Amino acid sequence: MSAWLPIAPCTPRDCAAHEGARRAPLAAAALLLAGCALTLLGVACVPGVRLLAPSLRDRLVRGWAYAVVRAFGVRLRVTGCQVEPGRPATGELVVANHVSWLDIPLVAAVLPARMVAKSEIRHWPVFGRFAALGGTLFIERDRLRALPGAVHALAGALAAGSRVAVFPQGSTWCGRDGGGSFRPAAFQAAVDAGAAVRPLRIAYRTPERAPAGAAAFVGDDPLAASLWRVVTAAGLTAEIRVLPPIPAGGEPDRRALALAAQSAVASDSANRPAASVHH
Repeated sequence: MSAWLPIAPCTPRDCAAHEGARRAPLAAAALLLAGCALTLLGVACVPGVRLLAPSLRDRLVRGWAYAVVRAFGVRLRVTGCQVEPGRPATGELVVANHVSWLDIPLVAAVLPARMVAKSEIRHWPVFGRFAALGGTLFIERDRLRALPGAVHALAGALAAGSRVAVFPQGSTWCGRDGGGSFRPAAFQAAVDAGAAVRPLRIAYRTPERAPAGAAAFVGDDPLAASLWRVVTAAGLTAEIRVLPPIPAGGEPDRRALALAAQSAVASDSANRPAASVHH
């Protein structure tokens, strides 16, 4: 285990069951095909989209990411702070708890950003190329020696004015409790770059407002099995709450900054209904 690679106790058998209403297999298969097709369309369009102006590119990414989430049969509810259109004047580190592969398009639908991902993803068929073309920052999470270089790369992107998104728990957790602690390494990049930190809270709910295990993608769960659980879970809603930013210099060091962001995400106030709903 390294600073980037904690081990979550969550397992598919214990944490990823769906006990609510289910879609018929034919309807679920149609959603699965639609979601995969829309994802592949996004992959094919990446080279052209990169040539567009940043503001237009962000609008297209937000629209595409929202459409991907909906295509897989998942409703999207965004609450909390209003997000101004366009990019921040300075770099911003977006941090969120990590539950599912759905978290990635979910964050992109609200705050398009350069994602931080493990280096193995670079070599995945199709999606690795898509991630690289999209500006993903790849890190070697199982090599502690690579940590300073990864922090330097993140700080450079933030200092250049980019919005960078990272899941500082380092692994997916089922979302039924607080999950893992926020690792401080990425927050050092925000300290070095003088960038604000924007916490997000992600949760998945059933129509009864109970936590939805169907969305959890944990342990050695095969992606195909997770995809099928998502499209067969009727009424699944993804909730993302945008919390107030922690300003640059608002905390004395990376550990205090990580703890402040983790506390904001886990706090009771993050669970209350918000006055504004954007989707």
